[in-house]
Amino acid sequence: MSKPLDTSPASSRTGSGAVVGSVFDEKPAEPRNVARRVWDSFKCNPDYHITQRGQVGANGQVYDTEKSAAPLARVLKGRHLQMIAIGGSIGTGLFVGSGKALQQGGPASLLIAFSLIGGMLFTTVQALGEMAVLLPVAGSFSAYSTRFLDPAWGFAMSWNYAMQWIVVLPLEIVAAAITIKYWNSPVSPAAWVSLFLLLIISINLIGVEGYGEAEFIFSMIKIIAIIGFIILGIILNVGGGKNAEYIGGRNWSDPGAFNNGFKGLCSVFVIAAFAFTGTELVGLAAAEAANPRKSLPTAVKQVFWRICLFYIVSLTLVGLLVRYTDPRLIGQSTSDAKASPFVIAIKDAGIIGLDSVFNVVIMISVISVGNSAVYGSSRTLAALAEQGQAPSWLGYIDRQGRPLKAIGVASAFGFLAFLAASNSEEEAFVWMQALSGLSSTFTWGSICLAHIRFRKAWRVQGHSLDELAFRSQAGVVGSWLGFIFNVLVLVAQFWIGFSPVPPRYGQPIKGTTALVRNFFQAYLAVPVVLICYIVYKIMYRSPFMRCKDMDIRTGIRELDLGQLLADEEVERAAWPKWKKAYKYLC
Repeated sequence: MSKPLDTSPASSRTGSGAVVGSVFDEKPAEPRNVARRVWDSFKCNPDYHITQRGQVGANGQVYDTEKSAAPLARVLKGRHLQMIAIGGSIGTGLFVGSGKALQQGGPASLLIAFSLIGGMLFTTVQALGEMAVLLPVAGSFSAYSTRFLDPAWGFAMSWNYAMQWIVVLPLEIVAAAITIKYWNSPVSPAAWVSLFLLLIISINLIGVEGYGEAEFIFSMIKIIAIIGFIILGIILNVGGGKNAEYIGGRNWSDPGAFNNGFKGLCSVFVIAAFAFTGTELVGLAAAEAANPRKSLPTAVKQVFWRICLFYIVSLTLVGLLVRYTDPRLIGQSTSDAKASPFVIAIKDAGIIGLDSVFNVVIMISVISVGNSAVYGSSRTLAALAEQGQAPSWLGYIDRQGRPLKAIGVASAFGFLAFLAASNSEEEAFVWMQALSGLSSTFTWGSICLAHIRFRKAWRVQGHSLDELAFRSQAGVVGSWLGFIFNVLVLVAQFWIGFSPVPPRYGQPIKGTTALVRNFFQAYLAVPVVLICYIVYKIMYRSPFMRCKDMDIRTGIRELDLGQLLADEEVERAAWPKWKKAYKYLC
């Protein structure tokens, strides 16, 4: 999914991007009641666009985002952006999906896979930041693939990214239904699905202000919960539990650090990729600021600390406190998927009621990520419609700046979550998680490869690195490592699809039908991407972009580097020592 775009009604724009006035400047001829105003707000505003009109197609043309509608990062307040960047993508991939990862690979595989994916993402965000500062993207990440790789691949990545976030909404709600079973609730899962869907859709219909405030609150709760778990986990591990028993690394010895060997490690990668989905958005959020040289390093450091603190540290403690043979972990059986490994660790500590409190946090994370999924995917679909890469009716924008029809489509996919009321609940969770996880891998790999090609085109067309406002600290080497690692993840997942990890409980996967189903559960995103690419390639006969022909000028952000450096130096000189230390780290 592309960076979610602001659709606040501060101004409307012409097709060329010129501001023509406030949506609300026109005064009504006579007073209207509240119901009438609400009704009229849903009517189409023909002068309001997510992006400047123009197609990103077979000729590689890219719209000029500097003249497009103002992106999200330029409207939401700083406190919203900081909290969304730190905790916005933390959801069931971490809280629930990590249970399956622990069961399949063991604690060492869990830690290794999440660390490698986190390191790869650090290089990806650096590469993305370099391109986004120079060529800010308001529509989707696929603009870089269109410009620097192949327009057909850009089209495939557009729909891959939109599909990724469309799937996340029902996936998160299905995960919520699995977690609610922890309380043995007599209420039908369908009732809980209806409640979550109603809340998420309502927040998105309020508009950007409602989205920002809701995400600020949700992210704050998730961050506080994870920090609290880390503190509690350390205390429990060193003997602060009800039995005052020192645990240490005992569970790494018995039952062991690894489960299912190297194959178990490979099976964890796609789960880790799903858990990190959305992290790459930080690069675009920083690039949309007025001074990207100042904001981007801060954003990248936040990514580093989020990976280290919220993922690596918390999952290390999970591996120390929970045995991978615990029958309560998801993936152990079809009837015992009632708790996340975080909740299991708390329950085993014997702290009455705290396990239920953390389950409530998981419920909040479901609403949070589902909220972001509807908001982001609807803006992506509307942007693609205006670029000619989706049906034109998806570009409908109402007078409040809401992409109403795109919100309707994104919300409609949420009704897949009613599978939670059927016996196929856990199978649906696995299918949707695999689709979303590999979609992220394609996105990250494309960003890295696009950066490699961009650097070469920048050099071939006579430019130097000194002209870039921000340079990736990992450089081209980091992008090569990130791209190769994403390819290796796809290869590993292909192997797991054909030769699955044997289940601890139940019958081994045997027979042609069972193996084919398992393969597509593990590799579903690949044929979808290939079909989009091949169909577009045949229809438009799009060329592979050569370095000398790449457009590296359209939409470029002109920055006065000398003035920016001078301003930064003056500002740093006035900082106290504590702030210099803080800025160095964060």
